[in-house]
Amino acid sequence: MTEPTRPQPNKASSNGVENISTEYISVDIYDQTYHLRGENPEYIRHLAEIVDAKMRAVASHGKTVDSLRVAVLAALNIADEFATLEQRYNALTGTTNETRNSIRTRAHSLTGLLDSVLGEERKIS
Repeated sequence: MTEPTRPQPNKASSNGVENISTEYISVDIYDQTYHLRGENPEYIRHLAEIVDAKMRAVASHGKTVDSLRVAVLAALNIADEFATLEQRYNALTGTTNETRNSIRTRAHSLTGLLDSVLGEERKIS
């Protein structure tokens, strides 16, 4: 299965207010059926598969049979993955911004050097 893209709202409206088309979908997570509503059924199925897989992984490593406890531990694992990715993203974004600022500073310095060299050539000729 390919990874679905984030849902895009349908913006057809005569009065300027966005209409978002939502559908009902049934998904199974950890042997429970949930009836959900959303804009993109494939995306919802994909998210449900992630949660189901995480809950099954947590359950296979523990001795608990309490589905609420398994759900909380799975949520903590997902939150940890999210926080780790967020930190990596922020580190990359910070590095990109620092590089961009460094390039701007260097460009301004080179512009100043070029101006001074060109100014001296004009004085000589």
